Amino acid sequence: MSTTYLDFEKPIAELDAKIAELEALSGQKGGPSIKDELNKLKAKSTKQLKDIYSDLSAWRKTQVARHPDRPHLSDYIDTIFEDFEELAGDRLFGNDEAIIGGLARFKGRSVVIMGHEKGRTTEKRLKHNFGMAHPEGYRKAVRLMDMAEKFNLPVLSFPDTAGAYPGKGGEERGQAEAIARGTQRGLSLGVPFVTLIIGEGMSGGAIGIAAANTVLMMEHAIYSVISPEGCASILYRDPAKARDAADAMKITAPDLLKTKVIDGVVKEPVGGAHRDPQRAMAAAAKALDSALKDLEGLSPQELRRQRRDRFYAIGREIL
Repeated sequence: MSTTYLDFEKPIAELDAKIAELEALSGQKGGPSIKDELNKLKAKSTKQLKDIYSDLSAWRKTQVARHPDRPHLSDYIDTIFEDFEELAGDRLFGNDEAIIGGLARFKGRSVVIMGHEKGRTTEKRLKHNFGMAHPEGYRKAVRLMDMAEKFNLPVLSFPDTAGAYPGKGGEERGQAEAIARGTQRGLSLGVPFVTLIIGEGMSGGAIGIAAANTVLMMEHAIYSVISPEGCASILYRDPAKARDAADAMKITAPDLLKTKVIDGVVKEPVGGAHRDPQRAMAAAAKALDSALKDLEGLSPQELRRQRRDRFYAIGREIL
């Protein structure tokens, strides 16, 4: 699979292109033996990748979180879950393809899962509205949470959205109210609820399915009340200052862990989850399993109390 390189990865792209060129030459019948040179270039490329990714700025992490080859919800469903059965529709208006949810098996237990799906091809992106949910998507999420509580099933959610759909139709059908209902339902659940932010966790579009007992983030995901571009447009009156906004907003996993907005960070392979999706998703599955085990055995009242206390604790120590 060919790699899509980000702007700041240009030195690595040039090295990898040279490596591919030399490999093609060495593979030709009667071609020169350049094994030592290839090994040196590969070692140099690996070192540069490690060096770059060991100190990513908030804006560069934003670019990684948006990488087109990053694992999406559909990839997680296919890889770490079994027997997934999608449940569609909100029983009020229709089915929103931006949020996918249903029943599945995870590490031997039955669970309810839900999350944003962005789509990978142009056709799929249009179908899933680039992961930007309409009100019926959040009402579907509430329906799934109601069912989870009725049948005593843990809930796992996977936010990955630039924000809820801001169009006229969404506003006419009660976008803000639907997101608020989703947040309220998450806070009131009497079953374990774990969230993993797998890419972008932007605005109410993310929190509508993320009011959980435990909130985890992939290492290069981002999580905030607004996108860097949106923040720059409002505060700086200049969307081009998104880089400055990203740094100021503290949207990366290490910053959010310090303020207790999240509870844990899932390490990604060097170079981001898009370079080794299987390893990234295996690490995510391990973290989700551990989080669920920590919540097992708690009563509905204890789960609600723990959830309330974790949200009240956000930012307290830095005030």
